[in-house]
Amino acid sequence: MSWSVSHSWQSPSIISTICSVGEDLLVAYGLEVELLDSEGRTRWRKSLPFKIHAATYDSGKIGILCGHGFHILNASDGKQLGEGRSTDGGFSDIMKRPGGGWILSCREGYLHIFNGEGRGLKRLDSGGVRRLVGWFDREHLLWQDQDGKLRCARLANNDSQRLLEDRIWSWVSRMSGGRILLQSADGMLWEGTPHPYGWDGIETVDTRSLEPLAAHRAGDGWWVLSIEGELHNMSNVNDQDGDVANSNLGDMLIGLAADKIVTAKRDGLVRFWQSPELANLRRVEIQMKVAEVQMASDWEERRRIFQRACVAEDEGRISLAIELYESLGRSSDVNRLLAKQRGD
Repeated sequence: MSWSVSHSWQSPSIISTICSVGEDLLVAYGLEVELLDSEGRTRWRKSLPFKIHAATYDSGKIGILCGHGFHILNASDGKQLGEGRSTDGGFSDIMKRPGGGWILSCREGYLHIFNGEGRGLKRLDSGGVRRLVGWFDREHLLWQDQDGKLRCARLANNDSQRLLEDRIWSWVSRMSGGRILLQSADGMLWEGTPHPYGWDGIETVDTRSLEPLAAHRAGDGWWVLSIEGELHNMSNVNDQDGDVANSNLGDMLIGLAADKIVTAKRDGLVRFWQSPELANLRRVEIQMKVAEVQMASDWEERRRIFQRACVAEDEGRISLAIELYESLGRSSDVNRLLAKQRGD
């Protein structure tokens, strides 16, 4: 599909991280954090004592990692909620938890679970985490360990963890829709559907020895940002027209919606991309939903008018009842009442 830049935005200094907040964009640069709407307009801006190096959004709250601490911001105005938490060495990665709450990895080799308000619930000795990958459910967490292998933990009454398999992966994406992208040691890209004990399916999706930096699964499949700054659509691996012809697009890639993605360069240039085809499909879906709501609203209004007409008829206010029935197009009731008025 044909993706193009809808608009751009330039930050005042070097960008440390970006994060989707619904269909808005959080940009952290220097000691500032700024929330932009989908058109690149500022919603709010906040200064912090330390540079943000990771962030994620969940249910009106933004979890951020800065310095050695974990803090929660209100997504509507950027105000900090609670006092925050810290750990020796600092936290390295953050991800929201199904049903509310947060999971964090730290540089000391532990996984930390927090509730939605930022209160610590438990921690698990994970032996080191390179990247948090995703959740199978509220209890089963998948991550990539320091050796490049995939591990799954069951975070229940008796915490436990196991290797998913012995293969070593040089890079793993976040899980999206139950699927992940992976790069093997030989440079091949794979798409897999994991479960807590192995794979439901895994297959090669690219043989070009592409070096991925980030990935996002949009409405037309996976998009991969390479270390050269090139965007590649994995649904069009045999069709180079599916790629975006530019080798300096940035260092970060996230999605704002099925038809919108964002790339950002460390030096501050943020680009908002949109797919016209996907946007049209999305527009049709929205129009259908609006029509359904309007139809439901119209039927509710017609029901109220009919009830008023019935009450007017029962109370002997025949002229009012006739007008109400007529507005509903109920000619049989109008003729019946007219005949009643004539004494037929």
